[in-house]
Amino acid sequence: MAHRKPIIGIVGGIGSGKSYVSKLFGQSGCLVIDSDQQVRDAYQREDVRKTLQQWWGEGVFKTDGTVNRSAVGARVFSSTPDRHRLERLLHPLVADERQKLMERHATDPQVLAFVWDTPLLFETGLDGQCDKVVFVEAARDVRLERVRTTRGWDEPELSRRENLQWPLDRKRQISDYVVTNATDADDV
Repeated sequence: MAHRKPIIGIVGGIGSGKSYVSKLFGQSGCLVIDSDQQVRDAYQREDVRKTLQQWWGEGVFKTDGTVNRSAVGARVFSSTPDRHRLERLLHPLVADERQKLMERHATDPQVLAFVWDTPLLFETGLDGQCDKVVFVEAARDVRLERVRTTRGWDEPELSRRENLQWPLDRKRQISDYVVTNATDADDV
């Protein structure tokens, strides 16, 4: 890219408020690239739906034909081979879309930087492409309450999913900055 803009990676525990912090960066002139949204978009692709149907049958679809993300999640978070297979399918699609977005906005003077809201930033090695990484910190009880409210998860589900990621203390230690998002929005 001729007009390279800074890339800021956002990491943190599940339910820490990474998306909220990313939104604040967006309000400050950054283009937020949300990997979770890109995955949701990929699930709408016909080729992805056909692949999922071949792998796992109709059980991972809703009655309207859309991908049932909860059913896919239940499958991949209980089977390492299935999780790796899904990652091999989706990660290249997400990377391609991220690159296209950055290319489209590379010369846009309104975009000050790119913010990658990518839950597996460290795990996938994407931190090496970031100029800075921000760790969003929130206490476990706060995060648990958030995922109970927004995702319907209990303590064992949060633990099960977090155990598939790098430990939070490691992510915090190797991040460039720490933002605390523990109570309300005014304190972030």
